[in-house]
Amino acid sequence: MSSEIHAPQGHREGRILLVDDEEAIRKPVRLALLRAGYEVVEASDGRQAVSALKEGDNPLMVDAIVCDIRMPHINGIDAILFFRAQFPSIPIVVLTGYPDFDLAISLMKLGVRDYLVKPVLKRELLRVLKDAVNDHVLFKDQFVA
Repeated sequence: MSSEIHAPQGHREGRILLVDDEEAIRKPVRLALLRAGYEVVEASDGRQAVSALKEGDNPLMVDAIVCDIRMPHINGIDAILFFRAQFPSIPIVVLTGYPDFDLAISLMKLGVRDYLVKPVLKRELLRVLKDAVNDHVLFKDQFVA
């Protein structure tokens, strides 16, 4: 798992957990998120993503998860099931290379916020994440402890 990468000091839009087994996908997505002011935590498969949330300092400090579906070890569907069960308030955006209408519907029923197919326009991904992060921040702001 890559180390955490921070956005420019004083400018933080939110923290994104980026889960994809392909470095060729993670790198441009990571760079787009960093340029937009997000902090990025990366995982190269579902197992690393689950570990990152289980072992992190505070899993609720992740404001959104971007997750691929087809990955080794723990696939995206199993990772999403874990995220929903353990951290139901964290929005999940699927970013996959496989357009599958039935899968998209079933994942939305599980609580996935959006289902995007690669290649995705940068502005579309950033729009979806901005809405997801804003909703999550508003949700977290309702609680004091």
